[in-house]
Amino acid sequence: MRAEGAPTNALDRLRQDLAGIEAHDDPALLRSKSVDFHWYSPILSEMLRDKTADLLVVPRDIGELRRIAAACARHRVPLTLRGGGTGNYGQCTPLERGVIVETLALNNVQVHDGFATVQTGCIIAALEDAARASGQEILMFPSTLSDATIGGFVAGGFGGVGSIRHGILKDPGNILRVQVLTLEHAPRLIELIGSDIQKVHHAYGTNGIITEMDVRLAPAEDWRHMIALFDSYEAALRFGMAACRPDLPLRLLSTVERRFAPYYTQYQGRFDVTHDAVFALCAAQGLPDFEALVQRCGGRVSMAMTDAEVRAAGLLPAYECAYNHTTLMALKMDRSWTYIQLSYPQPFDLPLALTLIDEFGAEILWHHEFSMAGGGYGVFAIPLVSYFDAERMEEIRLAIEARGITVFDAHVVTIEDGGMKTIDDSQIDFKKVADPHGLMNPGKTRGWRPEYATAANNRATG
Repeated sequence: MRAEGAPTNALDRLRQDLAGIEAHDDPALLRSKSVDFHWYSPILSEMLRDKTADLLVVPRDIGELRRIAAACARHRVPLTLRGGGTGNYGQCTPLERGVIVETLALNNVQVHDGFATVQTGCIIAALEDAARASGQEILMFPSTLSDATIGGFVAGGFGGVGSIRHGILKDPGNILRVQVLTLEHAPRLIELIGSDIQKVHHAYGTNGIITEMDVRLAPAEDWRHMIALFDSYEAALRFGMAACRPDLPLRLLSTVERRFAPYYTQYQGRFDVTHDAVFALCAAQGLPDFEALVQRCGGRVSMAMTDAEVRAAGLLPAYECAYNHTTLMALKMDRSWTYIQLSYPQPFDLPLALTLIDEFGAEILWHHEFSMAGGGYGVFAIPLVSYFDAERMEEIRLAIEARGITVFDAHVVTIEDGGMKTIDDSQIDFKKVADPHGLMNPGKTRGWRPEYATAANNRATG
């Protein structure tokens, strides 16, 4: 039986309106394009198991994207955006079928002095290459640099590699401008700058089609991929705390406990079960200070390589040994793991972190990410959790939250339940403007009510 979504006759009319635009309805392709990395969560895997789109469309330019938006609005067909498909929360899985719009062909980049204007479907690695060709670099990126799109990062991301220096995406000045296409009979382009950018940041693509943006650039650095080894995880964490200082030029600072070593098979001799580790990216001019600090904290450096040396050695870059790539590396060998995402109160409470490590024992494997956020240094964690069932995951979440630590629930599909905890009225108000019929990624925000779309439909036909 066909799941709820657009009526068949509406889809037929939509296909007619999209004549000349690349479109696919092969069931196997639709299944693959309706899945992102939500399979990290066995709970989401089950919840989204049968969710697929009716049609995949691939616009070549903004003109075709505008036609798609207009047709979906006209025929009331749900629309879900897909970039590189690297999200972890089912953002590009359509809950109510309809159309998936793959944005990868919308990938133009224009580099300027201090910023780049980039279309939503640009792979972030390509943006970084373009910036580096001008002697600049992007401020931050997810560990999925080679696959994720910049639009997907802004719509679903938080921070990442580079946040230790530049903060998180929502911090002022990191994203300078976002252009959004509305889902209306006559789609409009809306420019968002300053605090208005938060109307679409981390909104899961529910309230307007991000078409392009201006992202700030910084002068390029000569980065080194670093591993420092310590006799205890506490010592690694203490080093991380000591390294959070503005004069130490870092792009990545992540502690990874030794129980991860069996999943980091490439790094034998550089990281194994005898030591806990810090993975870092340090600018060349900061190496003497970095290495001296490692020694003062009782550790030793086991690796310091350029990008070229890492590639020649067949190793993963340091940033693929941190953030949620740790989960991917473990799941490649053992599918019994899942993960949880935490944000510790500022300033970081080391005894609290150590208490949690002791309390959960073998059930949780820990790594911590050091970052700037809101103008101060903070610590996040995306540890592995040995999965038993949804009830145990909920017990773990409640136990951690009872300690005053924020949990971003990775096992739910709605924005609010995942991290925001409350409905963002500004995002819902913007959705009323940019997606008045409630067609974008329906079901992904609890803040949208059916009567909002009913009122819009009445206005459209009145």
